[in-house]
Amino acid sequence: MTQHVVITGANRGIGLAFVEQYIAQGFNVTAVVRTASEKLNASGANVIEGVDVANADDIAKLKTQLGDQAIDTLINNAGVFHNESLSNMDFSNLEQQININAVAPVRVTHALQSNLRAGSKVAMITSRMGSIEDNGSGAYIGYRMSKAALNAASKSMAIELASRDISLAILHPGFVQTAMVGFAGDITPELAASRLITRIDELNLNNTGTFWHSNGEVLPW
Repeated sequence: MTQHVVITGANRGIGLAFVEQYIAQGFNVTAVVRTASEKLNASGANVIEGVDVANADDIAKLKTQLGDQAIDTLINNAGVFHNESLSNMDFSNLEQQININAVAPVRVTHALQSNLRAGSKVAMITSRMGSIEDNGSGAYIGYRMSKAALNAASKSMAIELASRDISLAILHPGFVQTAMVGFAGDITPELAASRLITRIDELNLNNTGTFWHSNGEVLPW
């Protein structure tokens, strides 16, 4: 039976690369977006448009559209990136990042938990900037807060889901050439997605809840 992968934030960048690579491998892919790009519409994925992951009503609609479809892999990829510091603070941006990067993945996973079954996997796309130990430069206060919160929530969910034979990975893609960072990264979205898919393939109940770099390195909390 063809495996079903659900990916949020799938219209461009890493999300679109996930879609294209899973489609090429023969998976049934559902791409969840606010507005679909031309490339996404041409990908062969089942596109669910008009979903803002930070909006509870939109997530309820997503659940309704998916119905009782089993999800083999759920990838919470949608995110937003800003930079605040004590000398250049924007609390609205800070709050937006916490809502989209930390709360929304929990909201999506909670809403779709009944679609997950024994053997399903959940991937949280986070950032090593959520590591407190690894922070040597400061700034990016809201982004760091949001990803640290996501990591903490993900660890808790990994423990809870394990009792249902569902594993969860906490994944840093690397510094990726996407619009989010003005295309200033050092690896392509395609390479990042390929590495992340490998990490997801390796995910099991023995390593669930681990915080990984896409290259396989285990990152510090």
